[in-house]
Amino acid sequence: MAGEDVTADSVQQRSAAYRLYTHPWSQIILISFICFCCPGMYNALSGLGGSGQVDSTVAANANVALLSATAGTALFIVGPIFDHVGPRICLLLGGWTYPLYAGSLLCFNKTGNGAFVIASGAILGVGASFLWVAQGAIMTTYVSEAQKGRAIAAFWIIFNLGGGVGSLASFGLNYHSTSGTVSNATYIALLVIMALGWLMGVLICPPSAVRLNELQPTPETEKKNWKRTVALAIHTIADWRVLCILPLFFCANVFYSYQQNIVNGMTFNIRTRSLNSALYWIAQMLGGLIMGLILDIPQLTRPARARAGWAFLVVTGMTIWGGGYAFQKWLTARMARGLKQDIDFSQGSLATGPIFLYIFYGAFDAFWQSYCYWLVGTRSNSPAVAAILVGAYKTFQSTGGAMAWRVNALGKPAMTQFAMDWGLCMGGLVIALPSVLTVTKTSTAVVEEDEVEKEEKIVGPATKD
Repeated sequence: MAGEDVTADSVQQRSAAYRLYTHPWSQIILISFICFCCPGMYNALSGLGGSGQVDSTVAANANVALLSATAGTALFIVGPIFDHVGPRICLLLGGWTYPLYAGSLLCFNKTGNGAFVIASGAILGVGASFLWVAQGAIMTTYVSEAQKGRAIAAFWIIFNLGGGVGSLASFGLNYHSTSGTVSNATYIALLVIMALGWLMGVLICPPSAVRLNELQPTPETEKKNWKRTVALAIHTIADWRVLCILPLFFCANVFYSYQQNIVNGMTFNIRTRSLNSALYWIAQMLGGLIMGLILDIPQLTRPARARAGWAFLVVTGMTIWGGGYAFQKWLTARMARGLKQDIDFSQGSLATGPIFLYIFYGAFDAFWQSYCYWLVGTRSNSPAVAAILVGAYKTFQSTGGAMAWRVNALGKPAMTQFAMDWGLCMGGLVIALPSVLTVTKTSTAVVEEDEVEKEEKIVGPATKD
């Protein structure tokens, strides 16, 4: 019958649409665009130096509050909550805090209310925990092991496109500005985009709907057992291989305060800071692609890829930070003469070198964080375990960032901040080496089967509360 044929066709079309919606890569792209709108636009703000203000102290203290709140919630609060409510609820709980923070900066432009900015930063810290734990679990477990590097690269490209586009918009809006602060229109535009990203969170589907054989489901009994969830978190983090990479996590944002508030914020005028911010995040897109391709080289075994990524970080780190040392000596001499926030991109050779250094700093950040996420992906294909590991990542990343932003807010010498960042990064790579050398050829899924029995002995069998 014609009516029956139409009904059958419509059912097939709906079924095909649902399969596309629940495809792992569809969810990867969706979470990437959510991060494009929320943390991507936040990055556009923070990359301006002082979040676009002449006095960077309020923004630095807001970042301390933000990162301290993230460090205090990501691991043992948000990680277990993710296991119980899933990524969609986590994204909806966390996403609204981004437009709140942009609104607080708009308010500061009008009223000078710094306390509201700092309080909004603390609230955003909790919201960011929810968003990043959900994002990390999706990115590291929703695709097969052979594609994890590409998934990280795809996410990093789309996410940092947000920072690039937002900064280019700020560049256009502030092209003729002489005030030293960004316009109200900049904050309003970023606020609207952040709100859109928050609403997109309703489209994320639960892990149980994703079609991937390697995705390890969490039994329903585990989801209802908070005691087991916390015990599993402790067991996961206590693994010596995880402990060795915690310094990598600690250093993942430790250089932001120096790069954004000193290299960019104290060297260039407002329109050039906007342009540099765009170039910084665009460089992150390229950096994520490069590291993703290295970590997915088909001719190399998984242990060889782990070592290649580590060696690449060492070589690029020493090269880029070495160039940064020469820049910082030059900047210190300029600031001693009272010169700051004065260089424009149109000044030729005076601006070219510092701008390119800032671009390479952006690429190195992408190298570092992409490698951290890939190491997380080698530990587990379980969304629950991945959420714990990503929670640990965000906790230690935020702790390092809060420490660095506080050092910046206290006005410590720029050379001191530079030396601290370079030393911590290289030291973190050395400490991580034993863990890097133990990455196995065996797939994560197979390794987990061998670990299940050990976990049961430690945390006990799953039972309903």
